[in-house]
Order: sequence, then structure tokens, then C-alpha cells
Amino acid sequence: MATVLSVSGSPSASSRTSRLLRHLDQRLAAQGHDVIPLDVRTIPAEALLGADFRHPAIVEATELFARADGVVVGTPVYKASYSGVLKALLDLLPQYALAGKTVLPLATGGSVAHVLAIDYALRPVLTCMGAAHIVQGWFTLDKDLAVQDDGSLAVAPTATEALGQVVDQFSAALGRTPLLAVAG
Repeated sequence: MATVLSVSGSPSASSRTSRLLRHLDQRLAAQGHDVIPLDVRTIPAEALLGADFRHPAIVEATELFARADGVVVGTPVYKASYSGVLKALLDLLPQYALAGKTVLPLATGGSVAHVLAIDYALRPVLTCMGAAHIVQGWFTLDKDLAVQDDGSLAVAPTATEALGQVVDQFSAALGRTPLLAVAG
């Protein structure tokens, strides 16, 4: 099927956002997609903050975006926007790094007051980067994500159903997205 890059924009090693993405990666893999996880927090800070485009980790991340047919972008919401570490990475990618790609934006946060962060903060950047199709995103409340003693993630039933729908829509859209030629 398709190659999917699953990007966690959380700076935390114990992040519910990252766990949610890895949980959803399993669903995409079960649907036949080749899923490649990328935790932005593992990219050296000096490369991100120093805007070192030639750093091997930045070069590798850029290549992962180029190889992907679709990209899942997950972020915790801080101060009504996506994370700074995700912003740092997106700033270092080529202008049209998402050209011809289907993108699924996901966010997690503590309050429904931040539900619009996907549409007002993240979606414009993804559009600017040339995404061919940005499917309906989803905001999941932190209270709907529980880390079990074994490290696995338990997702509340209502959130599970909604997340399943958006992931399935993303999966279906991967096969329908026309490749766009973008002048650059």
C-alpha cells in the first residue's frame, strides 16, 4: 500500500501524544501500510535550534518526508498552538516537503478550549508546505488517554471510535491523492 511517516511533535519522552501515534501506527500497519515512526524529540537540539540543514538527523528527516506517501502529524497543544519542537523541524524542511502527500493532523491537550489549534495553527502550515490533501484531523483530550503499567496506551471508547474513523479516512485517502506538481 502506502508509506506513512508518523511524526510525533512532543518534546516529552513519556508523551501521551507519542504513545497515541504509535497506537494508531498499529492500525495503519494492519491496513497494509508501511509505517515509519519519527519522534522529533530524538533529533539533536543543536541541529533543530541551530537550523543546521546539513546535520545528518535533519537530512534523514527530510529524506523520510520525501519518501512518504502520507504523513500523520501529532502534537500536544501548548499555549493554543502546536509544539515548538515540531515548529523547529517544519521550519527546516523544504518549502514544499508535503507536496503531493495526504496528511492527517492530530493533537492532544488538556482542554477542549484548544480544539481549534489544529485548524488555526497547524493546518495553515501544512497547507503552506504543499500538502495535496489534509484529511479531517482530530483533537484528543488528555483524560481520554491513559498509560497502563506495561507502558501501553488505553484510549477511552468514544475517542477510540473517533480516532478509528479519522485514521480509516486517512488510509482511504492515501490511494486517491493525485500527485501535484509544485513549482519551487
